[in-house]
Amino acid sequence: MAAAPTLLPEVETRVESRVAPRWKVILLNDDVTTFEFVIDLLVRLFHKERREAVRLTHEVHDTGSAIVEITSFERAELYVEQIRSTARPSGFPLCATLEPE
Repeated sequence: MAAAPTLLPEVETRVESRVAPRWKVILLNDDVTTFEFVIDLLVRLFHKERREAVRLTHEVHDTGSAIVEITSFERAELYVEQIRSTARPSGFPLCATLEPE
């Protein structure tokens, strides 16, 4: 007679999936950078539709800042640097910051 198959004890397996935290890229207002420069930057760098870029530019002007993108930390850092490196050669002090979502 064949031996009964040995049953293994039930083992609970828990798989935790971790999603990388998201970061907000926040454009900050200043008294020097022109509306047209900011609108153009939002269209070219962030691929915003012109209407959305105009809305965001007004939000920055009216409230002091606006969230222009939510993305990974690495991409957010890159955006902040690209904003700075695009604005400075044009003589604008435009700045952005990032914070966790």
